[in-house]
Amino acid sequence: MNTVPPAMPLAWVNGSDAPEKPSLNIGFMALTDCASVVVAATQGFAQQHGLTLNLKRQGSWAGLRDKLVSGELDAAHCLYGLIYAVHLGIGGVPASAMAVLMGLNQNAQAINLSPALQRKGVTNPEALARLVHQQGARLTFAQTFPTGTHAMWLYYWLASQGIHPLDDVNSVVVPPAQMVAHVQAGRIDGFCVGEPWSADAVAKGQGFTLATSQSIWPDHPEKVLGCARAFVEQYPNSARALVKAVLAASRFIEQSQENRHGTAQLLSGSAYLDTPLERIEPRLLGDYQDGLGNHWQDRHALRLFDEGRANLPYLSDGMWFMTQFRRWGLLREDPDYLAVARQVQQLDVYRDAANAIGVPCDAPAMRSSLLIDGIRWDGSDPHAYARSFRLHALGDARGARIGL
Repeated sequence: MNTVPPAMPLAWVNGSDAPEKPSLNIGFMALTDCASVVVAATQGFAQQHGLTLNLKRQGSWAGLRDKLVSGELDAAHCLYGLIYAVHLGIGGVPASAMAVLMGLNQNAQAINLSPALQRKGVTNPEALARLVHQQGARLTFAQTFPTGTHAMWLYYWLASQGIHPLDDVNSVVVPPAQMVAHVQAGRIDGFCVGEPWSADAVAKGQGFTLATSQSIWPDHPEKVLGCARAFVEQYPNSARALVKAVLAASRFIEQSQENRHGTAQLLSGSAYLDTPLERIEPRLLGDYQDGLGNHWQDRHALRLFDEGRANLPYLSDGMWFMTQFRRWGLLREDPDYLAVARQVQQLDVYRDAANAIGVPCDAPAMRSSLLIDGIRWDGSDPHAYARSFRLHALGDARGARIGL
């Protein structure tokens, strides 16, 4: 990593708030929760803040990570845990200072099981646990990145059902858009992924949704607008302008059903998700069908704004991912959870940007949540929290076993 301090941008020296770098390369993956970034880039929000956003669709989270670190991408629609893994040097890459500019969304990921399991009557958690614990039963589950949100939701949910995600099943990495093909080919028995790929599997008869991520943790943190710390330090005005643009786009999407519908149409285009509208729109609007005949309006569906509550980069959210890295042996020792979160979460940048466009941002930097297993997380004692689980891999570095 380049340790030479960047030259002080001229605009910053002169007191201007104009973006020092007005044209930014922004990475994204073909997932519904890239919506705010796509809308910001294409519907005039970036231009209002002096930016041009050049959207760069990526084929895998590993590729996106590498381009963020190298500077080929200025910022990206990104997995929360990916940013922290790079910052901590987990996953075979050298530690590199990273930053979370804002949250992009909460909720709206899902765990699906295959048609083969459905035909066997494995359609509820109890049946899955019975099958997993049978002699010789060894299922394979896919997630999208070893330190990403989907891995953490999958591990947390399995463990809450008494299934050890490292000892009792196999875990493999598959890019989001390839999940359905892997199920169809019989290579995996289930997966955790972001929309629209869970809904797409159901629509194609390739299994069913067993659990949503919001059933694990209502209003959980999900994707973030992430970047290298060097970007924030060298281009502070550009970083603030980028948050303003994406935050304004997030607010716009949730202002009306018409805006949500238009966003779904935009995302369905070949440059973005390249997927039929009917696969994207229902779950974007909270309208769920699980492939087992159940249909509901989800109270904790995709939240891209929620009056800014989905966007504040809470310190406790970043800390939670580190507790799970510790729990599953990705970290051999406890980091200074709060200190690391304060390094990564760009609360000042976010609050400056939010204040400038009239988005409420005075909520505390810690929040409290009750998860599916009845354990409450509030960030107050991360060391104890990481050790509070019956199923874990503490003291056992498992990196090689989970695809790192």
